[in-house]
Amino acid sequence: MTEIPLAQLLEMSAARHSHLCPRQVLGVRMGLAGGAALSLAVPRQDKRLMAILETDGCFADGVEVASGCTLGHRTLRVEDYGKVAATFVDVTNESAVRISPRPEIRQQAFMYTEDEERRYFAQLHAYQVMPTNELLVFQPVRLSKRVAQIVSRPGVRVNCTECGEEIINEREIQRGEMILCQGCAGLAYYRVSGESLKFPIWLAKQPVKKP
Repeated sequence: MTEIPLAQLLEMSAARHSHLCPRQVLGVRMGLAGGAALSLAVPRQDKRLMAILETDGCFADGVEVASGCTLGHRTLRVEDYGKVAATFVDVTNESAVRISPRPEIRQQAFMYTEDEERRYFAQLHAYQVMPTNELLVFQPVRLSKRVAQIVSRPGVRVNCTECGEEIINEREIQRGEMILCQGCAGLAYYRVSGESLKFPIWLAKQPVKKP
């Protein structure tokens, strides 16, 4: 389901890190498997395939390279469960499959290497050559929200009643007559520790370089 060889996809992922690691390999293999499971050619150039990752890091780069899903296209999302797993969604019909590594693959990796006692390098090699069904588990799933709710509609924007900041993608929270952003609704990932800072004077005086 791809015209790009596995070796080339791995090179593309490794270029982002200056090295190749087992989790990048898993990410690439999952990206390829996700497309195959949904009968979609990858990497995509359109927005038909969505990938929802359960962790970030080098694994995410592998999935992105193989699937073509990106943050910029809003087809790559992270729900951080701390798991090396991903759900792939065909947005046209919302069919979805969750893919994760088989629990025993770390031990089985040594079966695919000769005279390699180092776990890291055994995994690095084995994950590239293991048959897909020995490497990965496939689970048909249904999303808890419709794709339209996850992605939202273009051009939708409101302002938070409390802080005044703009909210896009229908991420506001309605409380009575108040429209609140996640932060003002008490769901922020941060705490304001002081008054707003002014832009540093020495930076403000620096001329903007023209491209």
